[in-house]
Amino acid sequence: MKRNSLISNLQKKFAQRSWNDTLLLVQRCMDKSRDESKPCEPLIRSLERLQDVLHAPNTSVTRSRLEVIAKQQGMGFHFTEDTCYLTADLFYLEVLLLPCGGVQKVKVALHGEGPVPSESFLKTLRSKDFEAFSVMLKDLFTQYNIPGDSEMKLKLLESLRFLVRDLQKLSGEPENCDSQQQLVNNSRIGHLIAVKEDSPLMILFYESPNDGTTASSVIQAAQVTVDASSVPHRLQMASVLPEPLQLDSQGCPVFAPLSEVPNETLPACFLLRLKPPVPMLTSFVEELSLITDVAVAQTDLQWAPLHRLLVAGSHRSSDLLTEKLLPDGEMHRYVFPGATWDVPGQKAALVEAVPFTHPAQVPALLQLLRHQCAVNTLLRSCSSPESAAGPESQLLEVRPESATSFSVTFTHPSVDSLCVLLVNVCSPQQITCRIFGVETPDASVEDHMKNFLSIPGTMKMLLSRLQSASPPTSADADKDPSALVEIAAEDPATVSQNAPLQEDSVSQTEINPSVNSYLCSAVGLCAQQAEL
Repeated sequence: MKRNSLISNLQKKFAQRSWNDTLLLVQRCMDKSRDESKPCEPLIRSLERLQDVLHAPNTSVTRSRLEVIAKQQGMGFHFTEDTCYLTADLFYLEVLLLPCGGVQKVKVALHGEGPVPSESFLKTLRSKDFEAFSVMLKDLFTQYNIPGDSEMKLKLLESLRFLVRDLQKLSGEPENCDSQQQLVNNSRIGHLIAVKEDSPLMILFYESPNDGTTASSVIQAAQVTVDASSVPHRLQMASVLPEPLQLDSQGCPVFAPLSEVPNETLPACFLLRLKPPVPMLTSFVEELSLITDVAVAQTDLQWAPLHRLLVAGSHRSSDLLTEKLLPDGEMHRYVFPGATWDVPGQKAALVEAVPFTHPAQVPALLQLLRHQCAVNTLLRSCSSPESAAGPESQLLEVRPESATSFSVTFTHPSVDSLCVLLVNVCSPQQITCRIFGVETPDASVEDHMKNFLSIPGTMKMLLSRLQSASPPTSADADKDPSALVEIAAEDPATVSQNAPLQEDSVSQTEINPSVNSYLCSAVGLCAQQAEL
């Protein structure tokens, strides 16, 4: 009652005040925040709601909105009669306002350079999309939020600029790229969005194919920047690519050693900030560090089985049950047995940034990230937000076989028999499939998986082919497990849970044939069907 009375009194007190008066009151309260670096969040939210109602009808309100955004990013804010300045140590934005509150012009100035008009910022502010403006400003602030004192900031900024120029030299298009997707996925360093005064350098390095079961493709990007490091690293202070560009016998650029170009040892390193963060297995995280000789920070990483980071579904004991509704209304249900996924080899975490010290390391880092993204895309394809269709759903079981391979167990559509599809992601560009329990219909199964990276789409096609094919003989349906061992042993795709990523280091004694999945899944899948 006391609280209701207080609110009632406040309503009476401010009933006669205009929106602008209330807005100014909130601003004054914000200025009295005990910690100036962290304005009071409830007051900021209140101010934003007021500004949403006002729709920025005049200069005062537009200026207030820009001030809130600047403070949220940790930037300074100053203004004259018709111009607002959003300032950071190494750049600033200049926003020229019209008397009606509209935006006439936006300019961006980097350290040591004059202001340059920004069409992207101008278009966003004119459309009153302050949320998008805030995101763009955050990216730019992250790009130039360089640690250290003034001298250190300038050295790291210079080193970053040389790195960016070298990456741009590496960004030549590869041969046989017929589409934007192929350019992103197959180019040595993906597709570079050139750095400008109003935007950071972004690398688009992975784009998932769209098989028609998802709304759109997923694009993975990395922002190139520099950050503090607890360990000093030697960084370039000049280009490490000779002019003209030289190639080795394999067509890769030849880099000059850091010892032969100007360099400095600084308490910092370059970063690939992943957008969005990528769920990565421990084996892949360790491989990143081997490439760069710089450890990926793990203090803030939250570890969990990979499949739980990727797919959403219902939890039945330790198992995970996901559902995928296909365009024609067919429903697939996928069971991820907890006992097979909750193992050290499948432990993963969301990686937000990858440190490195030399542009020569970037192609290998991106290829490893693509490899993990390809695995993630396949596993993610098993779920969708739609609800279950009913008893006619297909029930399938997914088990890991290694860090980069897994098996899908399913019921043959024509006979009472279980079959196994073994999928091995050898590299981002190479995926192999083997089918046990039946004769493979044709090579189209592997081609479909390779082209669309969709387990449901591939399984739908496979089940349809098996349905239309002549029923298998009893010998095919009851294939001797020992024969499966022999077949699997010929295929390097079937490796153990803890096998390293390098295939050439896998011995025959480490091979874990898919007969394991074939036999174990027979019991597990039948139990799941009984419960459903």
